[in-house]
Amino acid sequence: MNQELPPQVQNQLAQLQQIQQQAQALAQQKNQLEVMLKESDMAIEELEKLDENADVFKNIGNMLIKTEKKKTFEELKEKKETLGLRLQTLTRQEERIHKRFTQLQEQLKTSVGSSGFQAE
Repeated sequence: MNQELPPQVQNQLAQLQQIQQQAQALAQQKNQLEVMLKESDMAIEELEKLDENADVFKNIGNMLIKTEKKKTFEELKEKKETLGLRLQTLTRQEERIHKRFTQLQEQLKTSVGSSGFQAE
């Protein structure tokens, strides 16, 4: 297999690899957001179980700070909403990248087929 790949095919392969890396990065980000969203849900559930006058502490760095239940509940709800929106955005980006990856794969197959290059 001494045959060199045509520049167009080399370019398409490079694009395909780049898109693959982007898809992996998005998948990692999406996974992190899903974990954060689940943690927020669990915290909200626990806050809902507490009495209105219960002491609530919030972790800030290496410290626990006493805070109001209502304020913490609102902050968590807001955080959950923001995380949900970011997750939707990442999901749409992931879908677009997957579509682009599929298109590039098809173009590559066509280019390789028309160039007469055959892998051994």
